Amino acid sequence: MKIEIKKIGNSDGLLLPRELMQRLDLKRGQQLHIVELPGGGFQALPYDPDFERTMEIADEIMDKYRDTLAALAK
Repeated sequence: MKIEIKKIGNSDGLLLPRELMQRLDLKRGQQLHIVELPGGGFQALPYDPDFERTMEIADEIMDKYRDTLAALAK
């Protein structure tokens, strides 16, 4: 499905069609967690504080062991 980034007040936003909102069981005002994907894309997931903390821990580990992880990826 193709959607467009629109200007909303002083911000930008994505307007989701009603049928998509219904299929994904999304509600107006619901918070989403955005995950950047390799290659420039992103994934939107329902916000979950436990998932957010897990991602923060993963980022800390990846930063701490950046060189080790790069070597293992070769």
